[in-house]
Amino acid sequence: MSITITGRAALLISEMQRGVIEAGGTFNALAGQVAERGITPRIADLAAAFRAAGLPVIHLPATHRPDFADAPANTLIAALARKHKQMVLGTEAVEFVDELQPVEGDFSIPRTAGMVPFHGTTLDLTLRRMKIETVVLTGVSTNLAIPGAAIAGSDLGYNIVVVEDCIAGSDADTHRVIVENQLRMVARIASAEEVKTAIAS
Repeated sequence: MSITITGRAALLISEMQRGVIEAGGTFNALAGQVAERGITPRIADLAAAFRAAGLPVIHLPATHRPDFADAPANTLIAALARKHKQMVLGTEAVEFVDELQPVEGDFSIPRTAGMVPFHGTTLDLTLRRMKIETVVLTGVSTNLAIPGAAIAGSDLGYNIVVVEDCIAGSDADTHRVIVENQLRMVARIASAEEVKTAIAS
């Protein structure tokens, strides 16, 4: 199976941070799925392919101010983050994992509130200034950030590609259901190898 990338593409890497995907952190079930699915080295390989093709790689970390002043506790996950002081700027939790450290030329566009990287950030403006037409989504989680980015991005007019073997959720069944019943409605579902072939052609 193959896919076609429409126009210029950018690789988005969502929340591949120590406090999110490393064992012993806040989200142990998610960390287990990241390890089991082996997405970290696969994303690193895909990022290298994008750089080699002259295409942008954009890291999307979740961060919070120490006082959480701009992050209202209006959802369960936001309330838990505030209660337990999770993902606070300046702590090890917000650091990118070693395999996915940004390199020269990469972008890092943090968000401090909400689940969607397009809201309250410079992501949309950055993509438009680089004349990006297709957004390629990787990282975590299949439960929240990836569907949020896919829906928001498609609403903004971008073509969305979700790299299924480069994302993970809290458990395998939830991941499968969301990919098959939600993400497929707003995005093309592809493998890392299919995307690498598409951007090389």
